[in-house]
Amino acid sequence: MTEMLLKYFREQQKQVETERIYNTQCPYCSMQCKMQLVEQTHVKRKTYKTIGTDNPTSQGRLCIKGMNAHQHPLHKDRIQYPLLKVNGEFVKISWKEALHYIKENVAEIQEKNGADALGVYGSASITNEEAYLLGKFARVALKTKYIDYNGRLCMSAAASAASKTFGMDRGFTNSLQEIPFTECIMLAGTNIAECQPTIMPYFEKAKENGAFIIAIDPRETATTKIADLHLKLKPGSDAALANGILKILIEENYLDERFLQERVNGFEEVIQYVASLEFNIIEEITGVPLEEMYQAARMFGQRETGMIFTARGVEQQTDGSAAVRNFLNILLSVGKIGKPRCGYGAITGQGNGQGAREHGQKADQLPGYRSIENHEHRMYIADVWNIEEKDLPRKGVSAYEMIEKIHDGEIKGLFLMCSNPTVSNPNANFVKKAFEKLEFLVVADMFESETAKLANLILPASSYLEDEGTMTNVEGRVTLREASFPCGGEIKHDWEILCEIAKTLGKEEHFSFSSAEEIFNELRIASKGGIADYSGITYERLREEKGILWPCRSLTDKGTERLFETSFAHSDGKAMMVPVSNQAIVPKAKITEKYPLYLTTGRVMSHYLTGVQTRKSASLSARNFESFMEIHPLTAKKYEILNQELVQIESSYGKIVVRSKFSEGIRPDTVFVPFHWADSQNVNNLVSEKLDPACKMPGFKVSAVKISPSVKRSSY
Repeated sequence: MTEMLLKYFREQQKQVETERIYNTQCPYCSMQCKMQLVEQTHVKRKTYKTIGTDNPTSQGRLCIKGMNAHQHPLHKDRIQYPLLKVNGEFVKISWKEALHYIKENVAEIQEKNGADALGVYGSASITNEEAYLLGKFARVALKTKYIDYNGRLCMSAAASAASKTFGMDRGFTNSLQEIPFTECIMLAGTNIAECQPTIMPYFEKAKENGAFIIAIDPRETATTKIADLHLKLKPGSDAALANGILKILIEENYLDERFLQERVNGFEEVIQYVASLEFNIIEEITGVPLEEMYQAARMFGQRETGMIFTARGVEQQTDGSAAVRNFLNILLSVGKIGKPRCGYGAITGQGNGQGAREHGQKADQLPGYRSIENHEHRMYIADVWNIEEKDLPRKGVSAYEMIEKIHDGEIKGLFLMCSNPTVSNPNANFVKKAFEKLEFLVVADMFESETAKLANLILPASSYLEDEGTMTNVEGRVTLREASFPCGGEIKHDWEILCEIAKTLGKEEHFSFSSAEEIFNELRIASKGGIADYSGITYERLREEKGILWPCRSLTDKGTERLFETSFAHSDGKAMMVPVSNQAIVPKAKITEKYPLYLTTGRVMSHYLTGVQTRKSASLSARNFESFMEIHPLTAKKYEILNQELVQIESSYGKIVVRSKFSEGIRPDTVFVPFHWADSQNVNNLVSEKLDPACKMPGFKVSAVKISPSVKRSSY
């Protein structure tokens, strides 16, 4: 009888009484895969699952992160009410009290120290509407010049390189649909198989179709496994490797002379510089055999079509922008751009890494990819915002430079949205000390992150399930993220938070929005005529067309699938090549007797950024619950390291302790540590604060370290 009753109740629990479906997009990488959250009610219990839905980019695919994305917004630790720190502890307060607290502190700090005593630190994970509004909030509501965002640590080198080379920066010059049909692909410093897994089928299809794939990476990864040629270079030598390939292309006459003459400036200077370089020096710098460079150059030169893709491996260096420019030199020299199945792609890291850098979050930028120092641009945006041009602040400084100003006492208060800078920035020990000096820190986030713990006030922010808005994916395709899941507790949409604060500060006339769509309609006007022109895009069109590639300049414009078919975006219509040195202007770490190993950093498939979201997912944390150091077994033997042993890694900036993981696929002079963990496992404690002078990107990918067992073993 008991067994029958148990069976009955179990069957009852399995029966679905109600089912609700919420359309949304993945909160993680730049593929922005469309998905649905399925909520099922079984008696009094609710269960959730996530499924992929068809779209032009991921075509219904989801990776392991996407399938488990719902676990973090539904987590019990989600912040649902404003929290004020009182005597070192956070206590729940009302929104009215929170807004009053902000008003008082803003007034006090700015009256004593001026408008620029406040800063704003944004994110590339928020929507276009919120990125736009955050820039407007900083410059109109706070009247401060100090605003930048975490995308500075992600996309600034590629953005700078593309802008200087082509005259504009859009993630891909072509759509994803062209990849399977190109004949040669160069993957420079990108591990797409783990970082953007749903993009991999495009490259696998290209391989099936006969494409020759060249991977450039110090490690063997899931991505390098599909390559026909793996150039396993020393960390930080990408610019020199590109020079070696370029020298071969020139000497063996693979150049597209007509293309160079008609559509490119600066090539003669590049030829002269590259001719002065010696192959044996390049070979020594890179650690790549000359015959492998020849194979790469010949395959890319001989094939009719080709594409080059770069990511953080190339970009996160003190010459990252120059290194990317050198790969673009390769592309231009053989004329493989502006044509079918030919082009460049910067593999964006964050969900809105493209859109978030277009509409005003950057220190030197206004909406539409306009320059804040250009008088005409300033006049246009001031008119859209209904303010005087003279009241629009000038450019500020980059994200890390803002932190230096916090440390020096110039910035007294900070508004932080959806970012965790005390973990994500280089020289992380210094960054934490700087944040501890702030008189006033307001954080809008879903969780009590390592940075949020330092806040005076935490505001409950919305998740991808609740927050409608547009996102611009890796291609430059603007998509509409639907989001109708109800906000719990007193959670507000991120744009609502900004509007409420602005109103409290007396700027209601500039922030009287009632929906994300209203904000987007103002963004459309603000972007009109700019490089990133969204003026022809509407929510209605996005629902019908499932995404539009910008620029889209009118309601009848279908968007731009392929850039640069007839001209580049510089005023003369030509691309610009420049010679790139083998050596960075700002020196990178060199291995020495004291610090004999290179350290490079990156991602694992199951985690995202600093792990604040993914570490709240039981399914994802189970796959990688702690950090690790990937090391070659021969190197481990030399330093008496055992597999799966706790290891201390030390640089001149700090030390961490992680577990060793043997891999024969990494260079013996290099160790690898992922960056998804904090505190004593935070690899950014070891990274230099030196920045790329062209774009202010930190050099995450090249550090010099020493290693030893964390615990001394007894000898018997």
